[in-house]
Amino acid sequence: MIDEDGFRHGVGIILVNSNRQVFLAKRIGKPAWQFPQGGLIEDETPEEAMYRELHEEIGLNAEDVKVLSSTRRWLRYKLPTRLIRHYSKPLCVGQKQKWFLLRLINNDAKFDLAASDSPEFDSWAWVSYWYPLSQVVAFKRRVYNLAMKEFARVVLSKRFWEHS
Repeated sequence: MIDEDGFRHGVGIILVNSNRQVFLAKRIGKPAWQFPQGGLIEDETPEEAMYRELHEEIGLNAEDVKVLSSTRRWLRYKLPTRLIRHYSKPLCVGQKQKWFLLRLINNDAKFDLAASDSPEFDSWAWVSYWYPLSQVVAFKRRVYNLAMKEFARVVLSKRFWEHS
């Protein structure tokens, strides 16, 4: 789904564990690390897309996580000119994402980076909360910063422990 401004609708997922660490994954064959994310398909809600992407990209199911929050608004980033597929119609100039903060509630959950037919990641790690800002590609950094700042009040507060 690409809107009239050329932004593909998608979701981003920040998965946090009981130690307040976040899940970060490395793109296959690239030195690029990111949170799970993906585009919405026709007639899919952002929450439905989030659960689908969660399973496709890292093999987790709805019962493995608890939704703690979502961004109040859509967050946008533009693609660098070199990454825009100018031959594609409609033209996509970036992404418009709804971000979700999830807490891992099933400590026995098995991560599976090959849960789909086209895996995106080849490794993953639990990292400190703000670490991803230094690892994500530059054009996504502003959106990561906005989502993480919005969710920090939950993750870094005493209230976080009430969601155990």
